[in-house]
Amino acid sequence: MNNTTTQNYIEFLLNEELITLYPDQPNGISSTTSVLEWLRNHQELTGTKEACGEGDCGACTVVIAEEVEGKLNYKSATSCILFLPYLNGKQLITIEHLSVEFNGKTHLHPVQTALANHQGSQCGFCTPGVVMSLFTLYKNHGITDNIPHHLSGNLCRCTGYEGINKAAQEIPELSPMDGFSASEQEIVNRLQSIKQQGHSFETPVYYQPKTVSEALWIKKNKPELVLMGGATDIALLKNKKKQELPTLLDLSAIEELKQINAQTGYYEIGALASIEQLYLGLKDEWPDVALVLDRFGSKQIRNLATVGGNLGSASPIGDLLPLLMAHQADILIQSHKRTRTESIFNFFVDYRKTTLNPDEIITKVFIPVDPDWIFFSEKLSKRKQLDISTVVASFAIRLTRQKTIGAVILAFGGMASMPIRATETEEFLLGKPISELVFKSASKMISEELQPISDVRASATARAKMASNLLIRFFDEKIANI
Repeated sequence: MNNTTTQNYIEFLLNEELITLYPDQPNGISSTTSVLEWLRNHQELTGTKEACGEGDCGACTVVIAEEVEGKLNYKSATSCILFLPYLNGKQLITIEHLSVEFNGKTHLHPVQTALANHQGSQCGFCTPGVVMSLFTLYKNHGITDNIPHHLSGNLCRCTGYEGINKAAQEIPELSPMDGFSASEQEIVNRLQSIKQQGHSFETPVYYQPKTVSEALWIKKNKPELVLMGGATDIALLKNKKKQELPTLLDLSAIEELKQINAQTGYYEIGALASIEQLYLGLKDEWPDVALVLDRFGSKQIRNLATVGGNLGSASPIGDLLPLLMAHQADILIQSHKRTRTESIFNFFVDYRKTTLNPDEIITKVFIPVDPDWIFFSEKLSKRKQLDISTVVASFAIRLTRQKTIGAVILAFGGMASMPIRATETEEFLLGKPISELVFKSASKMISEELQPISDVRASATARAKMASNLLIRFFDEKIANI
């Protein structure tokens, strides 16, 4: 029996102002109203711009501050694909909140001044989003070793990148104190208070539980509810396809599923860990994972998209899925009655279909750590950043003491209606010595074994050639010099 108390309102801070909203009431605001729409149409905060409507251009970038272990964690997000309940218990910061009034004058934030000094703004439409991404970089200690990683979600079509890049490089030299510094502890206290006093949010068409047990109880009684994490996928159904969304079970408030923990011999990853968390948590252990995840959407999208969401959507172009296959992940699945573990190799059954039952939820992912495996991953797409995969390949090989191939996994995304393995080529490689001739023969087998799809991103013939060439690259870069 579920004894959780629910409430029909959400509370968050808009800068320092407490906002209380009652979605799905006769007030014109629904639970699936985007933060962008609410800011522009209900708050008249029009500095946050509206452009692509699908999270690609970054003009609508805002910053969300969340209390984590007594500190504020700042992250950028595209507000056009962000539903209002996501803000529950958090602070929302927009471009209008960065400047401060002092002695009767308006003083720009240091990142705004840096951008202006380097002429990083041209037409100005995209500039607010660029500023908010730079603000996030500034608040997260200004580490600028990979500026494209932080700015990949902000498209500027007025050739302003040189000035933007120079402004970003200057961030470590800026004063660490800004208009937010003095009030940060107060914001932490207020957010803690909101979270402690708040209950799970619920309306007839939107459920946002705070615990796994509550979510499982809801799914038991309402198995038809559609699961949602960061909404980076499902929000497009409303924004771009103009569909009426089904009743949603929003898991984004379940804190216990947002952790990544290194255990003895494996990583335990909560289903609600973001893709950016995964990138940061695994990039040192597995550079092959980092290489692909660095090109997963953009920083804003990676901050929202979740590991469980990428698995549950079962998209054939889900960048994470071939990686998890090569790393032999297991998926922890729970219902109100039982808990089971499913190998990722058995999880996908057809186009966007999995073995997940209507009353079940993905709660964790386990990735084994075995130094004997050699990994290689690559994402091919028309653009380096913010683009749908043409082909994602993720390979793993374990050699015997005699330098023959003892085990092999060749996983692909973007090739078929679901993530697949080249099983016939794997069987051919087993037991073979590592040599260029063997891998060239295997590369020809891949192009013949796989039956890729053709679409606007590439023809079937091109995809087969890409897959073949990637196996040769794997040999050249990872195997040849062993």
